[in-house]
Amino acid sequence: LGSRWSPLDSVGLYVPGGTAAYPSSVLMLAIPAAVAKIKEIYMCVPCPNGLINSTVLAAAKIAGITKIYKVGGAQAIAAMALGTTLISPVNKIFGPGNQFVTVAKQLATKFNVAIDMPAGPSELLVVADDTANAAFVASDLLSQAEHGKDSQVILVSTSMDLIKDVEAEISNQLKELPRKDIAEVAIKHSKSILVKDNVEALDLINTYGPEHFIVCTKDNDFFVNGIQNAGSVFIGNYTPESAGDYASGT
Repeated sequence: LGSRWSPLDSVGLYVPGGTAAYPSSVLMLAIPAAVAKIKEIYMCVPCPNGLINSTVLAAAKIAGITKIYKVGGAQAIAAMALGTTLISPVNKIFGPGNQFVTVAKQLATKFNVAIDMPAGPSELLVVADDTANAAFVASDLLSQAEHGKDSQVILVSTSMDLIKDVEAEISNQLKELPRKDIAEVAIKHSKSILVKDNVEALDLINTYGPEHFIVCTKDNDFFVNGIQNAGSVFIGNYTPESAGDYASGT
C-alpha cells in the first residue's frame, strides 16, 4: 500500500495588481508550481495602465514564469477556466483577489476546474498591553488595512491607555500613507476592544479566528500556547505581519 503524488498538467496563477504590486504573491504561487514540476504554468496580472509592475516581472523571472497575460478580474479567472483563442484552460487556478475574483473562482469549480481556496478579505488582530510599542501596533494595523477597503483590523487590549495611544498613532501615520484612501475605509469598520484580562482576550480571539494574529504582551506564552483558531501568529514587538507576507510566509 502506498501513495504517489503526480503533478497537474497545467495551472493558472492569478497575481493581484489592480491597486498595488504583489511580487510576494508571484513567489508564493510560482515556486511550489515549479517544485511540483507542473508542465504548463502561466500567470495573469491585471494592468490598469497597460504595464506590469517591474517587481512582479522580476519575481516571475526568478521563479521561471515565461508566459504572462495582462488580464485581471473575474474575466481572467473565466479565461483560465474556460480558455480563449489566446489562453489555454488549466486544471487548477491559484491566487488571491478581490470579491469578484473569489466568486469567479468558486464558479469555475462548476466547470471541472479546481481552485486553491476561496480567499476572503485580509484581516489582522493584534493583542497588546502596556508593554507594546503603540507606533508599531498602529503600523501593523495600517499595513493590513491598506490591503483593501473590505479588510478588517482589530486591536484587543487590557489597557485603555494603549488603545488611545494606538488610535492617535493611526491618525498620524494615515496622513503619510500612500494608500490612505483605501486604509481609511477599512479602518472605519475595524475595532479597538477593551477587555478585563488575558483570559477574556483569548476567548474573544479564538471566537474571531484571525487570519493574522500579532501578540505583544508581557505574557506572550499565554496567548501562543492558548490560541486555537488563527492563521499565522507573530510574536513580540519586533515581528511585524509584513515579515510573513514577504519572507517567512513565502
